[in-house]
Amino acid sequence: MHLSSPTFPFGNGIHWFSAATHTELPPAPLQDWLLSRGSLTQRLKNCCNRFDVQLLGEQWITKNPQEWQGDEQQLWLREVLLCLDGTPWVFARTLITPALLQQQQQLEQLGERPLGELLYSDNQFIAGEIDVCHIQQGSPMCELAASLQQPTSAPLWGRRRHFSYQQLPLIVAEVFLPAAVDAISQR
Repeated sequence: MHLSSPTFPFGNGIHWFSAATHTELPPAPLQDWLLSRGSLTQRLKNCCNRFDVQLLGEQWITKNPQEWQGDEQQLWLREVLLCLDGTPWVFARTLITPALLQQQQQLEQLGERPLGELLYSDNQFIAGEIDVCHIQQGSPMCELAASLQQPTSAPLWGRRRHFSYQQLPLIVAEVFLPAAVDAISQR
C-alpha cells in the first residue's frame, strides 16, 4: 500500500463534538469502541495476529484554532494508519506542543511505533475527555479510505482525546475506517 505524500496531511477540517453531549452516536458495538477509555492500540492488538503502524507523515504545522485552542502557534503533527493483519483499520492524527516535545523527545522519534503504548505505559500521561466526529461522504477522510480500497457507503466515525503530561497538552484523534467498522460490527 502506497499513499502519495502530496495529500498529507489528511485529517484537516474535521469537526469534533463532546461525546458527553452529542446525542447521535452510532449503535453498539462501534459506540463502545468510540467511547472506550482504555488504550485503542491494545484493543486493536487483541483483534489481530500482526499489528503495524504505517507513518503517513509528520511535520511542524501552524495551528488551526478550530482544532487547537492553546496559545501555541506551531504544533508537531503526526498522521498514521493503524493496520491489523495488513489492513488499515484506523487513521490517527496527533498534535503535540513544542514544550512537550522538549520534555518527551521520543514523541518526535516514534516512526512506526504506536503512540498508544507510550501514552498508556507512562502514568504521567493523563487522559482527558473524549470528543467524537461524524464524517460525511466527500470529505478528505472518505477519499483516504477510497485510496485504501475501502470506499465509504456510510459516514465515518472518529474519536479524539486530550492528554496532558505535566500540564503540557497533546491531542490524539482516531477515525475508524470502513474495514474496522465492518469487522467491529461482526464481533
